[in-house]
Amino acid sequence: MEKEKIARINALAKKAKAEGLTDAEKAEQKQLRDEYIAEYRANLKAQLDKTIIVEPDGTKHPLKRKPYNGLRRH
Repeated sequence: MEKEKIARINALAKKAKAEGLTDAEKAEQKQLRDEYIAEYRANLKAQLDKTIIVEPDGTKHPLKRKPYNGLRRH
């Protein structure tokens, strides 16, 4: 995410605390936050996909994804 977008997220958060946001600014804030979270999750997933577990005996295997248990929040 570009630094300008992160700066805008922070500016909107500061304004929300100080004086409140208009409906248009609230929508912009939500869109920017959703985009930020999506990129964060994608980066975390990519990092975890590349993670290799090294066992005490020296064997290596990729980190496995846990099965979905129906309790995740979105």
